[in-house]
Amino acid sequence: MGQPVREYLLTLCVTVAVTYLLTGPVRKFAIAAGAMPEIRARDVHREPTPRLGGIAMFGGMCAGLLVADHLQNLNAVFERSNEPRALLSGAALIWLIGVLDDKFELDALIKLGAQMIAAGVMVMQGLTILWIPVPGIGTVALTQWQGTLLTVALVVITINAVNFVDGLDGLAAGMVCIATCAFFLYAYRIWFGYGIESAAPATLFAAILMGMCLGFLPHNMHPARIFMGDSGSMLIGLVLAASAISITGQVDPDTMALFVGGERNATHAMLPVFIPLLLPLTIIAIPMADLVLAIVRRTWNGQSPFAADRGHLHHRLLELGHSHSRAVLIMYFWSGLIAFGTVAYSVHSASMWIVLSLAALSALGLVLLLMPRFTPRAPRWAHGLVPPRYRHAERAAEAAVREDEGVEPQPARPVVAGVSGVNGATAVGPRSRFPDRRKAGSAR
Repeated sequence: MGQPVREYLLTLCVTVAVTYLLTGPVRKFAIAAGAMPEIRARDVHREPTPRLGGIAMFGGMCAGLLVADHLQNLNAVFERSNEPRALLSGAALIWLIGVLDDKFELDALIKLGAQMIAAGVMVMQGLTILWIPVPGIGTVALTQWQGTLLTVALVVITINAVNFVDGLDGLAAGMVCIATCAFFLYAYRIWFGYGIESAAPATLFAAILMGMCLGFLPHNMHPARIFMGDSGSMLIGLVLAASAISITGQVDPDTMALFVGGERNATHAMLPVFIPLLLPLTIIAIPMADLVLAIVRRTWNGQSPFAADRGHLHHRLLELGHSHSRAVLIMYFWSGLIAFGTVAYSVHSASMWIVLSLAALSALGLVLLLMPRFTPRAPRWAHGLVPPRYRHAERAAEAAVREDEGVEPQPARPVVAGVSGVNGATAVGPRSRFPDRRKAGSAR
């Protein structure tokens, strides 16, 4: 078991490194190519930011698949299954459409058609849903047309759920990474816990997807230097859907029944990832809820379901008074709670401690959600471990109190050796804070 773990870690690290190193050159290319749209009414960033970050993420995915193909244990995934080739084919198509959209702003119906075609390409190569275990009934086999329609629907729903939530710096990549980490643990447990090798492709896809998100996040955290664009959001949505479909299409519930003591127990054990219609709800519940609310809201207002607006969940967090970073962290918290809570409950569903822990964490999440003006204060001993904005949290809190009391804040006095102005004011660099240096006098 130790060797496959090391191979997964190696694949993950290679994907992270390639994605991270490619993002810088891709940013320069996006600027040169003019993939920097003007600020729109619904945007929360204030400066034009290059897109096309999906190019780096696609390069990281290709590197991860290439490395895995040359490893001793993971090479069996490519020899025994056509799913990696199916994933690469569908991902290349959806990535290409995303690149064109980042540059030329394609119509929403064109993108929807491309998503369906990409899903169909994967289905033609064997990446499809074959059966659905239903609690109390057992395994329900699907016909070819039923499996195809269900697979295409799952891919389209997941892609758009991830695309809809990509509205704040680092939000989509972080949420997908959290959900994929939980999914990786569950798929790995099915493979090595029950000895079912057909779960290996889904485990590999999850490891690569984590690497894509982790490698891109340092460039995408607030303030973002580059956006993933549709080329990235649709790509990671497709890979996430492919991981779920691989589990559903390849792992036989009858095989699970041999390990857990009966078909009904197998159905219960596999329920969190086996019901594809509920998979986006359990793995990416927050993006899925945002998608449903957006469709209802826009349809109610007489707009197209694909029309953009500022009514997403992350926009509402900002309206409540949360900062950009805090809104992202709150979304991370709820995504992790739902994803890891689902996995934990599927492993120990009879444990009351899991239910109580989830309830307590949910209450904590509600408290944080309703306290937008809470300012975190890092202790002095932790200043070296936190970002600079949390090191001066006490000063920021004092400034906020003075502002509420109507006390005018004191202007900052930067110090530059050898250059100063009258009344203790300091001129920074060649430009003084005074329009005319002769009025300010000279330090000489």
